[in-house]
Amino acid sequence: MRIWVDADACPVAIKEILYRAAERAVVELTLVAIKPLTPPRSRFIRAVQVPKGFDVADNRIAQDVAPGDLVVTADIPLAAAVVARGGHALDPRGELYSQENIRERLTMRNFMDELRSAGVETGGPPPLGQADRQAFANQLDRLLAKHAAARRSR
Repeated sequence: MRIWVDADACPVAIKEILYRAAERAVVELTLVAIKPLTPPRSRFIRAVQVPKGFDVADNRIAQDVAPGDLVVTADIPLAAAVVARGGHALDPRGELYSQENIRERLTMRNFMDELRSAGVETGGPPPLGQADRQAFANQLDRLLAKHAAARRSR
């Protein structure tokens, strides 16, 4: 299992949780972004800068993700691509996307996009709170524990 992060929009608090988790779980963590990043020095953590352009970072992650990998993203189309390739997609607020819920999330995202295109002010998500950070950390811990158990049983 590798962890990929759609890092341009990923909150700093979530990145910090991921840095600690990569070290603790001995898992490769790759942050993909258009802007230059300076993650902590670690043999498990790396940053990849991609050229500017529409969905360039998302496309890079989608092409490199392997079955069983985890992608941290709030981007629903990227999450759908990851799930379709057999990966796990986790929202920074702790929602795990799956075959069972991704189609509904895509439909809602497209509906909201249509509303915004029609000039309707839909607002954005509330600021990331402590409960969101805790939900993310809990879901991440569950996924890493499953990975560790699978690795031990091999």
